[in-house]
Amino acid sequence: MTKDQKVVAIQEIKDLLQDAKVVYVADLEGLNAAKSSDFRRQAFKQNIKVKVVKNTLLQKAMEQIEGVDYSEMFPSFKGNSALMISETANAPAKLIQGFRKKEEKPALKSAYLQETFYIGDNNLDTLANIKSREEMIGEIIGLLQSPIQRVVSALQNKPETVEAKAEEAAPAVEETPAEAPEAAADSTEETSAE
Repeated sequence: MTKDQKVVAIQEIKDLLQDAKVVYVADLEGLNAAKSSDFRRQAFKQNIKVKVVKNTLLQKAMEQIEGVDYSEMFPSFKGNSALMISETANAPAKLIQGFRKKEEKPALKSAYLQETFYIGDNNLDTLANIKSREEMIGEIIGLLQSPIQRVVSALQNKPETVEAKAEEAAPAVEETPAEAPEAAADSTEETSAE
């Protein structure tokens, strides 16, 4: 690879990393062309960008990114590396897990998401269980709606209860006011007769 080609390759990696919030580095070594193609196809369906990179070029690109110090990931850059960029925190981990149900690889080398570094394949389950932003928003909305739904339900059931009580109490309420004017009239007649 010429120096110009390296500069272009580093720039391509930097472009991928520039605004990335979720960065995974995986080992795809040992996957044949068909399996590698299948892995890429599944990643594409899940909006995960996959790029096989040289470790030295990846490290140089990461060193040039401002705002994030990726140096914790550098020791994991050995052998074949694939850079995985996603918007969803757990999507690459779930993809790797799903693929490993049939295969030994890919293996997680390292990951950076939510301002935290995860080094080593032993973190794969942890990463797969991280809730995505959409899942968290859904849970929060569900929690917020639950008390509101109870109040609405109580309000919807309340008029029926009030109406039933009103019907039970209605005859007693109607008789009292009807008797009261007659009683008042009787007492007025008695007073004027005296």
